[in-house]
Amino acid sequence: MKNNLFKSFSLLLIFLIFNSTAYAKKQNFVSLSGDAKYVNNQTHFDYVNANAPKQGTLKLSARGTYDSLNAFVLKGSSASGIGLLFDTLMSASQDEPSVSYPLIAEFIETTASNTWVKFHINKKAKFQDGTSVTAADVKFSFETLLSKGTPFYKRYYFDVKDVETLDKYTVKFNFKSNDNKELSYILGQIPVFSQAFWKDKDFSKADNIVPMGSGPYKIDTFKFGKFITYKRDKNYWAKDLLVNKGQYNYEKIKYDYYKDESVTLEAFKAGEFDLRLEYTAKTWATLYTGKNFKNGNIIKKEIPHEQAQGMQGFVFNLRKPLFQDMQVRKALNLAFDFEWTNKKLFYNQYKRLNSYFANCELSSQNSLPSSDELKLLTPFKNDLPKTIFENKFQNNITKGDGKIRKELRAALKILKKQGWKFENKVLVKNGKKFEFEILITSPAFERIVQPFIKNLKKIGIIAKLKTLESVSYRNKLNNFDFDMMVQSLPVSLSPGNELTNYWGSKAAGIKGSSNYMGIKSKVIDSLIQKVVVAQNRKDLITSVKALDRVLLNNYYVIPQWYIASNRIAYWNKLHQPKVAPKYGIGIFTWWIENEVKK
Repeated sequence: MKNNLFKSFSLLLIFLIFNSTAYAKKQNFVSLSGDAKYVNNQTHFDYVNANAPKQGTLKLSARGTYDSLNAFVLKGSSASGIGLLFDTLMSASQDEPSVSYPLIAEFIETTASNTWVKFHINKKAKFQDGTSVTAADVKFSFETLLSKGTPFYKRYYFDVKDVETLDKYTVKFNFKSNDNKELSYILGQIPVFSQAFWKDKDFSKADNIVPMGSGPYKIDTFKFGKFITYKRDKNYWAKDLLVNKGQYNYEKIKYDYYKDESVTLEAFKAGEFDLRLEYTAKTWATLYTGKNFKNGNIIKKEIPHEQAQGMQGFVFNLRKPLFQDMQVRKALNLAFDFEWTNKKLFYNQYKRLNSYFANCELSSQNSLPSSDELKLLTPFKNDLPKTIFENKFQNNITKGDGKIRKELRAALKILKKQGWKFENKVLVKNGKKFEFEILITSPAFERIVQPFIKNLKKIGIIAKLKTLESVSYRNKLNNFDFDMMVQSLPVSLSPGNELTNYWGSKAAGIKGSSNYMGIKSKVIDSLIQKVVVAQNRKDLITSVKALDRVLLNNYYVIPQWYIASNRIAYWNKLHQPKVAPKYGIGIFTWWIENEVKK
């Protein structure tokens, strides 16, 4: 009897060991859809030139100023390009949605139960001082980011229970639950720091310490607020990996800082730097002219892309009592005349944002809620605006002639219904004037905001414009010290954990988070969780669309605009691969040929 029990127990133990091993899967990619393009021993991505020469200095511009060399903490404004110093565990391709391949991690190991992920470190991985990258460095990096980094990291990696070093080159992340399908993918994005380098330094106050990483570039020279130059690490350990071959083709990369946009453009036209992305429609339409454009020294191009477009708009701060009434926010939305703005200021280059996930299949713009969406929304029906179930969201469309009397009358009708009354041509409620401040950081936005302010004045609302330089503006944002401001939130084709930082209730009370609106909603929290735990692409699209509808119909922002192409101008010494990536410009796949063709 004892022998039979022992035999049964042994067989059970063997079965469990076998199955735990069988269900563990080692692979050289992570994909949220399950598919991956570069799995057959390819040596480089399709959108690079594997034989591109590595030479020259890429000169770029940066706006404003900087006072820190640490991009991972809340303190200060960090220098442009700091990410070039640090490798991550995995690296994403730019022609697939949410697929990444080995960088520091030679391969990863997952289980069907999704309770943990192991990263097996490439034994060739080196920091820039020649020391090996180990599992202990990965553990140190993760724990440092959570304890001393910006609040973003705590929210982003909330579902990680703990991290273990199994041996010198294997690190394991254990999950709190098994329903966060994105977690293995986003853990691959962790920048890896050297534990030995930071041993006697305070990471949270390391604004003026020149950091050391394992990436393709090192800091060469810099002067706070003026410039920073990076030089290519000729001993870069990962230069021949799939994710790097044909990339990082410049000997040096220099960022010069400019505080004035007009000065920046003239500096570009004079050859002070090599490439410029233009974000102002009028400037693009009228000022990219001159002899260097005519003779071909400067190339002006619009490059279409398939990137999801996040929401940009006038953001209400719901922490302010004035904006806690959704009907008030809806009324103010009617005072923004996008069609006139697009025609008179933007040369009709833009489209109005009617989604937080525009330009892709995640947008709810073109349909009523599907039956699957209704399953997510109906349990919260009493807490949601009726318009979600009855109509496709659509911002008001004007004639574009600047005459919006109908819209302003509708806005005033809403406000009066909410208790606002005219006193001396100003709206007043409970003895307080309807008055607030709009915060911006770009002087170019003044011409856009001023017409909006004039429209508000016509219905008795006093709005004042305040323009701040970049550091002061960022401090205001981090402390949620504003009434309304202009802001944008980037999104991906496979959104997930970052949404808790954008719109989750807990993030509303964490300074430095991206929940600028101050949203606290059990409905939105629930829908974000549905996005995070989506089991497949279909479920992800359904939950994102439902979330999109709730955000839109609560009028947390006054939506502005987007463009489905990158407006770019560059000097002709820069050359591009024949194939462009779908989801980016791929500037680090370009290269320099020294002569300027006349």
